[in-house]
Amino acid sequence: MASSSIAMDNPGADAIARGKHPKGLYVLFAAEMWERFSFYTMLAMLTLYLKDTTGDGFGWTTEKATTVYANYLMFVYFSPLIGGWIADRKIGFRRAITIGGIFFVIGHTLLAWPTVPALYGALVCLVIGNGFFKPNVSTLVGNLYPAGSPLRDSAYNIFYMGINIGAFVAPLVAESVKSRYGFHPAFVVAGAGMVIGMIIFWTFQKHTAYADTRRQPTTVSPSVSGDKRQSVAVTSDLPPVISEQDAAQSKRAAAMDAVPEKRRVIALIVIFVIVIVFWMVFHQNGSTLTYWANDNTDWESSKALPAIINVLTLGYVKGDQISGVISNSINPFWIITLTFPLIAFWGFLRKRGLEPSTPMKMAIGMTLTGASFMILYFAAKSGGDTGRVSPWWLILAYFVISLGELMLSPMGLSLVSKVAPERMRGMMMGGWFAATAIGNKLTQIGVLWDRWLHSSFFLLLSCMALFMAVVLFLLLKPLKKAMPGV
Repeated sequence: MASSSIAMDNPGADAIARGKHPKGLYVLFAAEMWERFSFYTMLAMLTLYLKDTTGDGFGWTTEKATTVYANYLMFVYFSPLIGGWIADRKIGFRRAITIGGIFFVIGHTLLAWPTVPALYGALVCLVIGNGFFKPNVSTLVGNLYPAGSPLRDSAYNIFYMGINIGAFVAPLVAESVKSRYGFHPAFVVAGAGMVIGMIIFWTFQKHTAYADTRRQPTTVSPSVSGDKRQSVAVTSDLPPVISEQDAAQSKRAAAMDAVPEKRRVIALIVIFVIVIVFWMVFHQNGSTLTYWANDNTDWESSKALPAIINVLTLGYVKGDQISGVISNSINPFWIITLTFPLIAFWGFLRKRGLEPSTPMKMAIGMTLTGASFMILYFAAKSGGDTGRVSPWWLILAYFVISLGELMLSPMGLSLVSKVAPERMRGMMMGGWFAATAIGNKLTQIGVLWDRWLHSSFFLLLSCMALFMAVVLFLLLKPLKKAMPGV
C-alpha cells in the first residue's frame, strides 16, 4: 500500500518548496554577523595597535607588525580545515560552532591585557575559535537546502551580506571606543559581540538543527491539501508531483553525482590554487591599505566624509581624529550596497539563460581585483608616493575590489557546497579556507611597503591578480566539465 509521511524534522522544507529561504538562514545570518563584528573590531585595529607608540601598543616596526598580521591570518584561515574535519567526523556542526564562540570570547578578552604573552595567547585562542566556528556555520548554510537547489547561491549572498554588516559596523565602533578609551576597551567590545552571536544561535537553534548532519536534506515535493502546502517524503511506489523547479534541481544534482568524486575534488583544488592570489591581494586591507589610509590619505580634504564619519561614530570621532582603522569599513559598506543589486542582476540573466557559470564569475572577480590595485597605483603616483591624496581614490578602489569579492568569496562558498562530495563537504569547505590561509600568509609581501615606492607595490599586486584572471579564463572549459550545472 502506498504511503507517505510528513517531514516534520525539517522546519525549512515548506519555505524551500515555495521558493523561499528558510528561517534558519536568518538565524545563521545574525550569528555570523555578530561573530564578524567581533572579528573585524579586532582586526581593524591590530596592525596599528602593534605599531602604536603612545603607550597602548608595542611600538613595533611596520615589517614586524605586517609579519604578525600575515602569520595570524594564515593560521586563522587554515584552522577551518581542522575544525571542519572534527565537526564532520566527531562532534557535529553546532557543537563545533559553540566551542569556537567560547574561544573567541576568551581571545578578545585577553587582548585587554597589554602584555606580549597576553597578545600571543589571544591570537592562539582566536585562531582556534575561528577553526571551529567559521567552516561549520558556512556548511550549515548549505545544508539548509536540498541538493541542487537554485536558492543556494542567493543564500550565500545573503549570508555574506550579514558578514559585511558586522564588518562595516566593527571599525566604526573600534574607532569610536579607541579614540575615547584606548585600544584595550575596544578589544573587550569585540568579545561582547561574540557573546551576542552565540545567544542568538542557541536561542533559535530549532531552525538549524535539521541541517546539523553530513546528509543533505531530502529534496521535497510540494503537495497541496486545501490551501496548505506540506513537504512530504514519498515512498517509491507513490510518484511525487514534480514541479519544474524540482525537476531542474534533480537534474543538476544527478549531473554532479555522475562526475567521479576524484575529478570533483581535483577541480576544487584547482580553484583553491587560483584564488590564493586573490586572498593575498585582497587582505592587504588590514595591513598596507590600512597604512595607506592612515599615513597617505587626507581625510579632511573632503568636506563630506569627516562629517559622515562623525555621525556614524555618534560624535566620538572628529575629522582630525580619523585613523586608518576607519578605512576598514569601506569594503563592507560596498558589499552591503552591492549585494542585492548583484543578486537581482544574476536573476535577470538567469531568466534569460545568460547567467555565467560560477568559475566565469570568479574569473571576472579576479579581473576586477587587478583593476582595483591599478587605481591605487595611479593614486600613489598622483601623490608622489609619499604624499597624502584624496580619500576618494581609496573609496573607488574599494568599490571595484568589493565587486570582485562578491564574484569570488560567496561564489566560492557556494561552489564548494555544491561540488564537494557529500561525505567530505565540511573538510572541503575547510580546504577553501586553507587556500585563504596560504593567500593570507602571502600578505607578508607587505613587508615591501617601506622598501618600495607605494606605486610600484600596488602595480605588482595588480599584475599578479590580472595574470591569475587570465589563467582562470583559460581553464574555464575543463572546469565546467568537472562541475556541471554550476
